[in-house]
Amino acid sequence: MAISRLLEKFLFTVKQFRLMSGRDFFINRYLQLGWEFRGIKARQAIRINQTNAKGKSILERLLSVGVKLEKIPFLDSGYWVSGSKVSVGATAEYLLGLYSVQEAAAQIPPALFSDLKGKTVLDACAAPGGKTVEVSDLMGNTGVVVALDVSKKRLAALANHLERCHFSNAVVYNMDARSASKLNLKFDKILLDAPCSGNFASDPFWFKRRTLKDVERNSALQKELLCEAEKCLVPGGELIYSTCSLEPEENELNMDWAVKNLNLQIKEINCYGEKGLTDVFGQTLDPSVAYCRRMWPGLTQGFFVCKLTKRGG
Repeated sequence: MAISRLLEKFLFTVKQFRLMSGRDFFINRYLQLGWEFRGIKARQAIRINQTNAKGKSILERLLSVGVKLEKIPFLDSGYWVSGSKVSVGATAEYLLGLYSVQEAAAQIPPALFSDLKGKTVLDACAAPGGKTVEVSDLMGNTGVVVALDVSKKRLAALANHLERCHFSNAVVYNMDARSASKLNLKFDKILLDAPCSGNFASDPFWFKRRTLKDVERNSALQKELLCEAEKCLVPGGELIYSTCSLEPEENELNMDWAVKNLNLQIKEINCYGEKGLTDVFGQTLDPSVAYCRRMWPGLTQGFFVCKLTKRGG
């Protein structure tokens, strides 16, 4: 009898797991959110490091070695690689730090900050460092960037990235961003490119790897990171939140929670993407969540970005 009950419980658990995971489950969710699934593979992109590239004809130099580029219309310094006879991560121009290899949507969050020159910036979950380098570039190598990551191994890649690109305004710490307030520093700007579930456009095995429980676990972690980031932000300071997840639990629902539970408000932004969802599976969210931007896979991989400010400034 006991064995029978255990077997019944096991079969129920398996059934529940299947209901919470799998390709059909997630594709049906996307349809409910207003997007019809289609297979997408993100195009390779680069970003010119403008601080280093001044006075240098980067595009002509890359074309001369067989790298064909196409301007990304919604980015100031971004280009899609439309064809290349060589690896774009192994050219002399890359090794000299004149550009970075960085997916198009991933270039958007740092560009949403205003007036970065001379500021104190926290990059809360920084490794492997593409956005850290972009922030330093937008700062013109002024001010200071405090870059944190919980992984020592990934921080080595971040340090190498900064060194290759000749940015000296960044300090790198092996630290969990949930403890960032222990630095006893206040920041003008915070970039929280939060650990997330990712999406199928950048991982061909995504549907096999992910379940709704993963999404819920990541959402809880992201809330913790948001709480700590808000503590470290000066009144009136800017916080850019981003993920490469398509799941509303990690995106719109977290932003709705943030404006209702933290001393933060969402600001309107002008960038590529659709308005944030304010009706999620029948739940009505704060109207300001529409100011966020959701990028369904297409011209870019899936992405989400939101700009918040701390009240009181």
